Amino acid sequence: MTTIFYARVSTTDQTLDHQVTQARKAGFEIDEVIADHGVSGVATKLSERREGRRLFDKLRRGDTLVVRWVDRLGRNYQDVTDTIRHFVRQGVTIKTVINGMTFDGATTDPTQQAVRDALIAFMAATAQAQAEATKEAQKAGIEAAREGKPQAYRGRKPSYSREQFEMVQNMLAGGTAGTSEIARATDLSRQTVLRIRNDMAEAEAALARWGL
Repeated sequence: MTTIFYARVSTTDQTLDHQVTQARKAGFEIDEVIADHGVSGVATKLSERREGRRLFDKLRRGDTLVVRWVDRLGRNYQDVTDTIRHFVRQGVTIKTVINGMTFDGATTDPTQQAVRDALIAFMAATAQAQAEATKEAQKAGIEAAREGKPQAYRGRKPSYSREQFEMVQNMLAGGTAGTSEIARATDLSRQTVLRIRNDMAEAEAALARWGL
């Protein structure tokens, strides 16, 4: 039985070393790391990524697939849910670094299966909504720059990256982590986590204003 960590590295904030370090700090013992570099999760299915395809060939019953978050497993809601369910049917256990979620086929109880599938759907929908919001914010910034529009006062530059913001957002959505735990996991101060939690829309708007 093998534990594989899969990473998608698409921005300067999401270095491979950083993601692997986070996984190991969370207690995962990783046997192999597979990573795709310079790939957009919004545009490319997991099965279409060069290294992502290897997961379908390598993973066997009893293996564990570790990812930072479910958005690494597809480009949208349908892709993510299809991928998770495919691996679960193959007997592979999927675990996330953020919130420590576990998806597997161990249960045969119909009620527990329904709860598991509902959770998969919720997490996948949340991941797609976040990806689309990020894409729209970036698009708006690019269009404004092309049109030569003067930039309004942007306020203080956020002390958190897009990746850190998404981690806070995902951990809060999971409802299992407290403020101090989220701060430790994201390398942010507790006060920054609280500011994001108390006004998430403004926290994301600040990133968009700075093109982050």
